[in-house]
Amino acid sequence: MDLYCEKYKKKLSREEGGCTHLEEYCKFRESCIVYYMTRERQREERFEKDASGDSKDLDSQKVMDKLNFAKGDGLLPAIVQDHQSGEVLMLAYINEESWLKTLATGKAHYWSRSRNKLWLKGESSGHVQIIKEILVDCDEDTVVFRVEQIGGAACHKGYRGCFFRQVKNGSFAVKGEPVFDPREVYKN
Repeated sequence: MDLYCEKYKKKLSREEGGCTHLEEYCKFRESCIVYYMTRERQREERFEKDASGDSKDLDSQKVMDKLNFAKGDGLLPAIVQDHQSGEVLMLAYINEESWLKTLATGKAHYWSRSRNKLWLKGESSGHVQIIKEILVDCDEDTVVFRVEQIGGAACHKGYRGCFFRQVKNGSFAVKGEPVFDPREVYKN
């Protein structure tokens, strides 16, 4: 099934992996693949009906009761991996607000320590992260987000992942090539 992406002015097919933009940008959000997949996942995996028939986000409440945000003064590290390859894409931090937003939308939200605010990964670039699986460590103070990286790059410097440098002979050596030019993506 082909769809037309209003933001990028091109046709997209389900085989291409869907839209590469935030659902808020799409005029045709009811037919947007990312919107559709997120809504279906919410309905099927996160929401259940209790005896009175009211919808409740039971998964987020269960997990919120177990994550230990006190250990990190309200912030927990979130290791982000590609859900297929296992490649570590980035490390970010979550607080309770970003955690709940991630669970509610199926898209990775983080807490920016430098900007001191909540942010949706890809809100500027369109390179959002669709949550496929979440793992919690034994101390309930670190999570792993296994994601589908839309747009091919997780790093704001244009690389596939943030760990694009390795130590060689006492200095940093760049591995790989940038996926995009940050000067073009972040023009603001």
